[in-house]
Amino acid sequence: MRGRPWLASIILKLRELDQYEDAELVRKKTAAMFGGFIKEITPDFDPEHYFGRKTTGTDETGATRGFVALEPGTFPILPPNTDVVFSEPADVGGTYEVWIKQQLREIAHGMGITYEQLCGDLTEVNYSSIRAGLLEFRRRCEQLQHQVLIFQFCRPVAQYWLKTAVLSGAIDIPDFFRSPGKYFRIQWRPDGWPWVDPVKDQLAEQMAVRNGFKSRSQVVAERGEDVETVDYEIAEDNRRADELGLIFDSDPRKTETSGAIQAVEDKTVLDSLKE
Repeated sequence: MRGRPWLASIILKLRELDQYEDAELVRKKTAAMFGGFIKEITPDFDPEHYFGRKTTGTDETGATRGFVALEPGTFPILPPNTDVVFSEPADVGGTYEVWIKQQLREIAHGMGITYEQLCGDLTEVNYSSIRAGLLEFRRRCEQLQHQVLIFQFCRPVAQYWLKTAVLSGAIDIPDFFRSPGKYFRIQWRPDGWPWVDPVKDQLAEQMAVRNGFKSRSQVVAERGEDVETVDYEIAEDNRRADELGLIFDSDPRKTETSGAIQAVEDKTVLDSLKE
């Protein structure tokens, strides 16, 4: 009844990855603690200790036998019959990075995002691969926006707010309770997505509109804008430009696609263009 958490399928993998990284860190720290070991070649037999002299005991002079510290530029003299064996801990090799990346890819897949979005690693992507990955990610986000956020949260809140506003008298809608359905047909405009390649994306939208596959309203809505607001702003910009006698190469009323001024038959317009 409560649904399935988004991280349910990868929660165990996240825990195991965290444990693996902790274990690898402990192994690195342990390996870095020892520079080497001093080995006695022919140790004197001590009858009190079956396995030879204690390394932490005292020597003939009474000095404590402990660790020999390594310092830069020093030449320590070792006692007779001793040898040095340097610590050579086993390295994890080249499989560490490969294994971590594979685990992170599976985690990203379980979360519904791409590996690059999870880690920010763009070393192995190109334009086509990252664009395809973003398209799938945006489809998932649009499903969550329209089927979860808008349908389950925004829509009930808007209906509750509108009913409260009508009942309190803040908004006067005489036939609201006779036909509330038409007032609940709200057009939701989620934020639009930035273009990956603005030039190609805008040319594709332009071709879709000119070929009749899309409307201007749909294109503007996909960008998170309101088409009525956009049209009003365009009309206001054209009116202000006409009053000031400004001609821009982006105005299709007066210029061609190449930016050249169109042939105008109206004498008034011709005079204004000459001025």
